[in-house]
Amino acid sequence: MFLLERLQNGLVVSCQPVDDGPMDAPAITAAFAKAAEVGGAKGLRIEGLANLSAVRAVTELPIIGIIKHDLLDSPVHITPFLADVAGLVERGADIIAYDATQRPRPVSTADVVAAIKASGKIAMADCATLKDADQALKDGASIIGTTLSGYAYEIASAGAEPDYALITAFKKLGGFVMAEGRFNKPELVGKAMVFGADCVTVGSAITRVEHITGWFSDAVRQGKNGG
Repeated sequence: MFLLERLQNGLVVSCQPVDDGPMDAPAITAAFAKAAEVGGAKGLRIEGLANLSAVRAVTELPIIGIIKHDLLDSPVHITPFLADVAGLVERGADIIAYDATQRPRPVSTADVVAAIKASGKIAMADCATLKDADQALKDGASIIGTTLSGYAYEIASAGAEPDYALITAFKKLGGFVMAEGRFNKPELVGKAMVFGADCVTVGSAITRVEHITGWFSDAVRQGKNGG
């Protein structure tokens, strides 16, 4: 697939401002996206229809589109509905990512992937485990991502660093492997490529100013207190 060739050995920047924060506006998201492109990003990950429309208007980079929901009857947040898929297609997403965990959900993962593929788009599975990734490939997803590693199921326990062993395990399954989750330093990104990633997504460490400022603020405070 041509789009995957464009992403191969590249960086995807997830431009998702903090909800209801000062940067949470489509025009600002589009500016972040354009700046990321100038910096060398090969693709973008964008949440929400308004943000997607704004970003699509300023770049021809491949866009991974998602819609997030807070559901009362399901722990699944990312693109859980077929209507989400239709909206993302209409607004110009090239790749559509969805929660591929095997948890209670309004629509089966197989049906979500089928809808994405029927629209002519590429399906990206946001996974937490090797079992998730295996099922995603069986469903027909082209990209398997470590996005939800440490963030799903009752055993959720996100460590300080990304799950490199999971990246390698995904690579052995086949498919295009997107390393994502807790990549907050350049050296961690480089290490992901060594462990078998085809591409890496970085989000908070680039585009969430509140988080980045907090990291430096904490470091100043710790230094003042003697480390």
